[in-house]
Amino acid sequence: MKNIKIILILFMVILIGYQSGTIIVNSMKTNGSLLNKITDNTELVWNGPRDKKVIAITFDDGPHPRYTPKILDLLKKYNIKATFFVLGKHVEFYPEPLKRIKAEGHEIGNHTYSHVDVKKIPSRKIEEEFNKTQEKIYDVIKDKPRIFRPPFGSYNKCLKDLAKKHDVKIILWSSSQDCKDWSNPGVEKIANTVINNVGNGDIILLHDYVNTTSQTYEALKIILPVLKHRGYKFVTVSQLIKNKNHEDKIEIIEN
Repeated sequence: MKNIKIILILFMVILIGYQSGTIIVNSMKTNGSLLNKITDNTELVWNGPRDKKVIAITFDDGPHPRYTPKILDLLKKYNIKATFFVLGKHVEFYPEPLKRIKAEGHEIGNHTYSHVDVKKIPSRKIEEEFNKTQEKIYDVIKDKPRIFRPPFGSYNKCLKDLAKKHDVKIILWSSSQDCKDWSNPGVEKIANTVINNVGNGDIILLHDYVNTTSQTYEALKIILPVLKHRGYKFVTVSQLIKNKNHEDKIEIIEN
């Protein structure tokens, strides 16, 4: 009899715990504001909403006086806004292209000072690279970025903690939209990689500085009119993620 009572008590405890757990889980699934608050500023962003025909074109490793102005001319021709993830050392040497990026309504993001791999350096060095770049950018445009892209797409807990501390989003790129233009694979190959794989909400990765002869500008002359003709709207990264729906946020958290 005593054993039966113990079994019944254990059963009741398990049942109550299960029901409570279900309520908590369901609450997290349905209460979008709660879930978003928990994950605010720590999420990794690969894309925007998949139900809207909007995309964000991004450029890494600039600014540079040889390449960036030509790209800006092309963006202006097609009335396209883009996002530039800049290196602090380039901002220090070449402030004028950064001023133009800002003046023409494009978004500016932090890409570290010297293009370091955050997985290979201590946390204090990561923060030093981040802060130095924020300061260099502020010196030129009197504003600090709210978005950050780690070189090589590398990230770890230290970087996530840093992003949360400084209230910035970590921006990566859509898996089908790395055309490796930095390796000069050919103008047509760069263009085809973007055009043939583009989808709603994509973040496209390109470079406005390559440490050799760049093929990006010539590829853009193919890419931009084709995507415009298909009806895609180009927006900055922050505009892309601003109106992300609840389902997209769940997708990002799980990644």
